[in-house]
Amino acid sequence: MASKKQEVQLQTVINNQSLWDEMLQNKGLTVIDVYQAWCGPCKAMQPLFRKLKNELNEDEILHFAVAEADNIVTLQPFRDKCEPVFLFSVNGKIIAKIQGANAPLVNKKVINLIDEERKIAAGEMARPQHPEIPLVDSDSEVSEESPYESVQELYSIAIIKPDAVISRKGLEIKRKITKAGFIIEAEHKTVLTEEQVVNFYSRIGDQADFEEFVSFMTSGLSYILVVSQGSKPNPPSEETEPQPDTEHNEPSEDQPEVNAQVTPGMMKNKRDSGPSLALVLLRDNGLQYWKQLLGPRTAEEAIEYFPESLCAKFAMDSLPVNQLYGSDSLETAEREIQHFFPLQSTLGLIKPHATSEQREQILKMIKEAGFDLTQVKKMFLTPEQIEKIYPKITGKDFYKDLLEMLSEGPSMVMILTKWNAVAEWRRLMGPTDPEEAKVLSPDSIRARFGISKLKNIVHGASNVYEAKEVVNRLFENPEEN
Repeated sequence: MASKKQEVQLQTVINNQSLWDEMLQNKGLTVIDVYQAWCGPCKAMQPLFRKLKNELNEDEILHFAVAEADNIVTLQPFRDKCEPVFLFSVNGKIIAKIQGANAPLVNKKVINLIDEERKIAAGEMARPQHPEIPLVDSDSEVSEESPYESVQELYSIAIIKPDAVISRKGLEIKRKITKAGFIIEAEHKTVLTEEQVVNFYSRIGDQADFEEFVSFMTSGLSYILVVSQGSKPNPPSEETEPQPDTEHNEPSEDQPEVNAQVTPGMMKNKRDSGPSLALVLLRDNGLQYWKQLLGPRTAEEAIEYFPESLCAKFAMDSLPVNQLYGSDSLETAEREIQHFFPLQSTLGLIKPHATSEQREQILKMIKEAGFDLTQVKKMFLTPEQIEKIYPKITGKDFYKDLLEMLSEGPSMVMILTKWNAVAEWRRLMGPTDPEEAKVLSPDSIRARFGISKLKNIVHGASNVYEAKEVVNRLFENPEEN
């Protein structure tokens, strides 16, 4: 246990957005180990960090932290990644990223940056203008199999349209959204098809310029965001947030949706537009709150009467179209989220050493987390089946011990279904090591019931592909209840 305390002291634990924002106030250099809840931080690098801390002896300007990507909105692009990632923050600006446990490269980067800070403090050099690196992985794609089918009424969807994305305002818009108390639960980058736009905006299909609007929306990538409420939502105030009246936000026959007001002339000027960004947003009274953040339907009206609204802040030159869209009702939000984020399933396994009472408590936690138990089997696993569940570790030294442990009694094998099920199940399980889980994710299943790394009570697929493969191998008709 002493070593655990040393690790926590060496690296500050950051497991929510508030702590992340607080960490950015650090002076000097902060080295951040970005980790997934299911696997924990990169232990292999901790001896290097301890060595650097001792040798450089710069407590005021050298800090180390571990940050859980699963619970921090800013780190959403790193979710579901198995490879270690290290970020370097200098006075609150992320200026470098190293992927993989490359100790020599990390060591060199830390020494160089600390050397810079020392020279700056001594007046020997001016502070270099390091560009802030974007955390969004522009090459990543969301699988067509991922995220959502059933939606709670507090979810909503937001689309950042092609013009805003091509002008590189997407990241700034997402920051505004998270600052307002939302969590971006999923992000999908796609070029909308004509059919999708027609279905998605069917309520304004009878407007005169709808054909031009469809052309506009299919001219480049769109960003679709699924957003949810944060743990500490910041309600709009009269002093700091826009408070447009309802007539600006509620659709009516007299006031059509702004997206239908694009004219053919505008479309000619915008034919090289880029992607749109779609999000699902969740918070108390989220639908109305998002409308208030958006502001009036036209940029001209927003700029004149509600300059703090997102519509006004992200208005495009000579284009009177609101660059953001929000669902106009809970029913519309549910339909739109289902359209962009289909259902996902993953494998869940409760191991033989779980007692009957523990199994009941774990099943209760699974249901409370919003999972549907699509299929459940209580079965004695054969070596062949175990190999299908653990295909990546069959050659490891501890695999024999794993076989013996799983042969001690029946396991409960489950198909768990939910939006973003693979990542959500891994988050609910917690880190592989129960002792580490108690520190980093104390409410997780492994933290509560795990005994050791081997007997850590539950197992799950590590990615979407593995989940699909294992489910298909163990269940003859996985889609049937």
